[in-house]
Amino acid sequence: MEHKISDAKKWFRCCMALLLAVIALLLAVFWVFDPFFHFHKPFSFVSYRLYDERYGNDGISRHFDYDAVITGTSMAQNFKTSEADVLFGVKSVKETFSGAGYKELSDNLGRALRRNENLKTVIWTMDSNAIIRDKDYDQYEGYPTYLYDDNPWNDAAYVFNKNIWYHGVIPSLLMTLKGEPSTTFDEYSSWEKETGYPYVMAAYERWEEKAPEAPPLSETDAKMVTANIQQNFVDLVNQYPDTTFYIFYTPYSICWWDFMNQEGMINFYFDAELIATELLLDCPNVKLYNFHDKYDIITNLDNYRDKEHYASHVNSLILQWLAEGDGLVTKENYMARWEDEKEYYLNYDYERIFGPVMEEENGHH
Repeated sequence: MEHKISDAKKWFRCCMALLLAVIALLLAVFWVFDPFFHFHKPFSFVSYRLYDERYGNDGISRHFDYDAVITGTSMAQNFKTSEADVLFGVKSVKETFSGAGYKELSDNLGRALRRNENLKTVIWTMDSNAIIRDKDYDQYEGYPTYLYDDNPWNDAAYVFNKNIWYHGVIPSLLMTLKGEPSTTFDEYSSWEKETGYPYVMAAYERWEEKAPEAPPLSETDAKMVTANIQQNFVDLVNQYPDTTFYIFYTPYSICWWDFMNQEGMINFYFDAELIATELLLDCPNVKLYNFHDKYDIITNLDNYRDKEHYASHVNSLILQWLAEGDGLVTKENYMARWEDEKEYYLNYDYERIFGPVMEEENGHH
């Protein structure tokens, strides 16, 4: 009987030792491949798959070697860091968040700035459709907050997450074994989709009847816009006076302006934009750009996949404009630029967008 008990104990110990060895091996594999760079910087001998912005961007901020960040919504996803590096003489990373509000972008950028004292250049989209929103607007839930903090005890949710193993660790392991290169920042989060008149129109739901013009911004509305820009832009950039922030209004297509016009919100938007512009012009380390006067781009729907999203060649143009100072807004020119912008979009013949002339100009037959 004692012999049987002794054998059982041996068997149990062997099983436990084997189990612990397997767990240790898995932990070692996970630590090496660390798909979201939570524990360490990328290893040169590992091929990484960059794929989930809300999981990976914080690790990129923590551990990559960079002195510039390109950040923003899907309007920034097609930027190429290789082009920015040449134009600005920097070493950049791209940290975009599809569909993000201003707060999400600001919070992520704030973490990057706190962690990297070498971060001196930021290229940052300022989506026009998010100006008239609450300062804490956020449409996403279920964030992997265990990746954002410095608490090691909640990292079990990362290490023992089957989805992260399946979509992160295993693909990187296979890429490494096959000798495939890591995802580049040019490729990370970028998209290439069909653009042009038929694609924009297929996704555009236009109000058939134009709504009455909304009243001017009320005092409450103006306070909301001010709080939004103050919290998510001004307060952050003022903390880092040695960092230059290239912030630009995203050049949506003429169909977005038509949508604002049909909603009766176009003047409401112009008032909000003026508030945002004046707040940002008071920040000496902000270079503010407005590309709403790039009419040849905006009115040519070949450049767009829907009423907002422009193709990658427009991202390349934006980088060139930023580097050259083309579209720079200053305290001396902002009112004249704003008046010209209003004059153009308030008097544009929006009905021609839907007529045969526009269709032919945009290659739709």
